[in-house]
Amino acid sequence: MKLGSAVAAAALLTIVTACGSGTAAGGGNGGTKIGIDHPRADSDFWNSYIKYVPQMAGELKVDLMPATNSQNDVAKLVNNVQALIGQGAKVIVMAPQDTGAVANTLQQLENKKIPVVTVDTRPDKGKVYMVVRADNRAYGTKACEFLGEKLGGKGKVVQLQGALSSINGRDRSEAFLQCMKAEFPGITVFSEPTEWEGSKAASMLQTRLEQNPDIKGIYMHAGGVHLAPTLQVLKQKGLLVPPSDPKHIFVVSNDGIPQEYESIRKGDIDATVSQPADLYAKYALFYAKAAVDGKTFKPGPTDHGSTIIQLPNGLEDQLPAPLVTKENVDDKGLWGNQAG
Repeated sequence: MKLGSAVAAAALLTIVTACGSGTAAGGGNGGTKIGIDHPRADSDFWNSYIKYVPQMAGELKVDLMPATNSQNDVAKLVNNVQALIGQGAKVIVMAPQDTGAVANTLQQLENKKIPVVTVDTRPDKGKVYMVVRADNRAYGTKACEFLGEKLGGKGKVVQLQGALSSINGRDRSEAFLQCMKAEFPGITVFSEPTEWEGSKAASMLQTRLEQNPDIKGIYMHAGGVHLAPTLQVLKQKGLLVPPSDPKHIFVVSNDGIPQEYESIRKGDIDATVSQPADLYAKYALFYAKAAVDGKTFKPGPTDHGSTIIQLPNGLEDQLPAPLVTKENVDDKGLWGNQAG
């Protein structure tokens, strides 16, 4: 749906006026500063998210500070947050890639009464005002079911994992493996921890294909970093062939970037789960503004197709993330078909 006014957005959920609790006053339109740290610039998915942020900030009338980028380095994230605090940030939006190592920084922000909105990743510990994320366990389950059906419940697949220090990597991996064990016990899974790095994915995939030339499926945790190296390896081995060819290896991904859609149209890969980069930017800033305004939210369904759930350390808005195949890849409503 199109982004409405801040007033309309405020009706997204049942909102309870907070009791102050140290959250900055000022209503969000009065110059209250919102700091934001981007997690990396080496992923097509995250670069798409970064492009959406200023657009959504303008539509929501958010006073956004110049963004920092922690480049997939938790030490840089800590330093960037310190700089944003020093510059007067009243709310911080971040996407920590190491969800365990950020706990001390979150504690410091809580002590300073600075609310935190995290995007895509859920910190293991440390208070958060809201996590804006999709159900990453559903990613792994959808990928498992897709490959399991395509392989007829038999054969070998490679899982190119993200970093297992990240809740996203763990959720996708655990759900994929649990689903395979329960629903497709005849499929052997080789799991490769790539740390979200394309070069590691290429090396690990190449080794697995040399050791097991009968591999028939690949699950990529992140098309933004795994797609190009995976296609390169398959091409080098003469395996980048249409689904109608017996040599075809079925590939399912996560992200929903335009490059994945083009690969689906070509028949190079078969499916992806669309992470909503546009909605991540939209609702990260929406909740940051709500924090400035002193609003709180309750668990339950929203009117934007998601569900807010209770966490031990805050709340999480689980945004919808559809499976995209050749049948629906041209859907104009998918953000990957709207990105320039």
